[in-house]
Amino acid sequence: MKLRLAIRPHGRVSQIAYTLAEVMIATALLAIVGVALYGGMSSGFAITQASRENLRATQILVERMEGIRLYNWNQLVYSNWIPQRFTNWYYPLTKPGESPGIMYLGEMHFQPNPTLNPTVTYGPYMCEVSATVNWTSGGVPRSRTLTTYAARDGVQNYVYTSTNYLAP
Repeated sequence: MKLRLAIRPHGRVSQIAYTLAEVMIATALLAIVGVALYGGMSSGFAITQASRENLRATQILVERMEGIRLYNWNQLVYSNWIPQRFTNWYYPLTKPGESPGIMYLGEMHFQPNPTLNPTVTYGPYMCEVSATVNWTSGGVPRSRTLTTYAARDGVQNYVYTSTNYLAP
């Protein structure tokens, strides 16, 4: 049995090539995927930057609140030892000539004898301490606040005057 090979002049060539419609659809899909990928990556970087800025603001607030424990009642309530306004930076340990990054503007507020709910007998011996940090990132103003209470007979009196204190 002999088979004959039939040759068509343009049959095989037209089957290999893509049509213009297929090329346009593939290009459109590639463009959509590219734009979506770019949007996802840019929003991911923006969220990461905002999280870092929030974390730095929280670090600044905690640093200020940790310092509150070291003051006695008179220094806390009746003196000006604690500055009410302060400035800190995103990169506080930069070398001269380097940019310190975002500027954080902070305020400390002290309210002796705060209104407590429910009312307590030791209320006059309490002080509400509030620290607020404001900064601007990408033209958007941002703010974080941390509030705590300090007592007149707080930790500092126990640590420095206690006889139960065991020295190493």
